Amino acid sequence: MLNLAPYAANDKSSRGRRYPEAIPTYRSQFQRDRDRIIHSAAFRRLEYKTQVFVNHEGDMFRTRLTHSIEVAQLSRTIARILRLNEELCETIALAHDLGHTPFGHAGQEALNQCMLNYGGFEHNLQSLRTVDELEERYAEFRGLNLTFESREGILKHCSLKNAELLADVGQRFIDKTQPSLEAQGVNLADEIAYNNHDVDDGLRSGLIQIEQLLEIRLFRDQYDEVTARYHQLNGRQLIYEIIRRMINRQVVDLVETSEAALKHHSPVDIDAVRHHDGTLINFSEDMQAANLQLKQFLRRELYQHYRVHRMSAKAARIIHSLFSAFMDDPLLLKPEHQQTIKDAEREDGDHGRARIVADYVAGMTDRYAISEYRRIFDPQELT
Repeated sequence: MLNLAPYAANDKSSRGRRYPEAIPTYRSQFQRDRDRIIHSAAFRRLEYKTQVFVNHEGDMFRTRLTHSIEVAQLSRTIARILRLNEELCETIALAHDLGHTPFGHAGQEALNQCMLNYGGFEHNLQSLRTVDELEERYAEFRGLNLTFESREGILKHCSLKNAELLADVGQRFIDKTQPSLEAQGVNLADEIAYNNHDVDDGLRSGLIQIEQLLEIRLFRDQYDEVTARYHQLNGRQLIYEIIRRMINRQVVDLVETSEAALKHHSPVDIDAVRHHDGTLINFSEDMQAANLQLKQFLRRELYQHYRVHRMSAKAARIIHSLFSAFMDDPLLLKPEHQQTIKDAEREDGDHGRARIVADYVAGMTDRYAISEYRRIFDPQELT
């Protein structure tokens, strides 16, 4: 921490918390944020939330929890090299998916459709709502009361309409300024993690094959290097060697490109970073093109695979059904949720009810959503 670059985020000059608190004695402000996230209920639920494959399909597939840990590892590596704040990077990485629905992007799309007449649903905004409002652990405030810098990093994108409702963390979308370098770094670490690890999970599942991936430059370059060096390597070891090299190549490209940009522009402090006309943490143009090719492949061959689509269609039906059932009859919910709905309805009518139902559905794990669906709609389930 003593080797921070002048343009790195520093907790000593943090913009503070929504509710003032005494500075921690033996931790930094960002350490406190990280610890609160790790101990939150929303973080624990990530263990049973889908990345690509629904949790019960196999113990070895990644979940939102393992993905978040992988993003944190990559983010800290990038931060250490660039002399950014590792603790803030780790905090943002561990929190960035807290608002994700069950069943991955299929669940998010379904819940957004349910909420179209009530302000919509977006998991990035829901992650911020989770740490600001939904976690209930402290006597003196709602949420986790994180620092501005952590909350800013969680909110990666936002419409102007929503930004106007978010006060401090929404202002940069109105002013068209940039987030901290730490937030920029985590955003790209997230991209590195999910692209490369979706390749790994896709190969493990058998939905994509190595032969298909040989058309993808980023994969083919590492495949050629590995097979030339290790002639007898095959199976999982071959895949692990290729993917770890793909990740390393992307991280090195990101670090070297960003180092050059920081040296060229020489921001004097974090305010200069915020007012720069673009992001300073980036891939090279060549790596951006390679990443785009990989993403297009995954979208075409994995995310739209008929087996993934079948599960996505089931997930959408579950989400739509649960949302409609709870909206039509809040008495199906537990008493504490019924009271929350009553309070929200007094303030915002049907919009208030819909938002609380969305909070409840979004907070479910995959298996809890499936169980709730059975309990409500299966005549054989009477409890």
